[in-house]
Amino acid sequence: MVDAAMSEPAYFVLAALLDGPLHGYGIIKRAGEQSGGRVRLAVGTLYGALDRMARGGLVAVDREETVQGRPRRYYRLTDDGRRAVTAEAARMEQAARIVTRRANLRTAQA
Repeated sequence: MVDAAMSEPAYFVLAALLDGPLHGYGIIKRAGEQSGGRVRLAVGTLYGALDRMARGGLVAVDREETVQGRPRRYYRLTDDGRRAVTAEAARMEQAARIVTRRANLRTAQA
């Protein structure tokens, strides 16, 4: 069975956690930076995605702390999450190579 392609927001949420645990705002900021501004996550959307990813075993709560009286939850990538984002990167790289090769071939034939 072929796994479905990962959505771009999910990919960049997982990619944001490759360097270590982050809290929600940190994930939003890093995902935006890494996507060149294409991925703009709303807070509610992010936490819904994180809950689904946690249920799926891709992320886990790393720790919680209170900052200025407000709870802050940090998330980390699990081994399954690291494998999933790495596999998605490889899938996209392979797809890009196919298109680039074909486009270059067409250009050379023209």
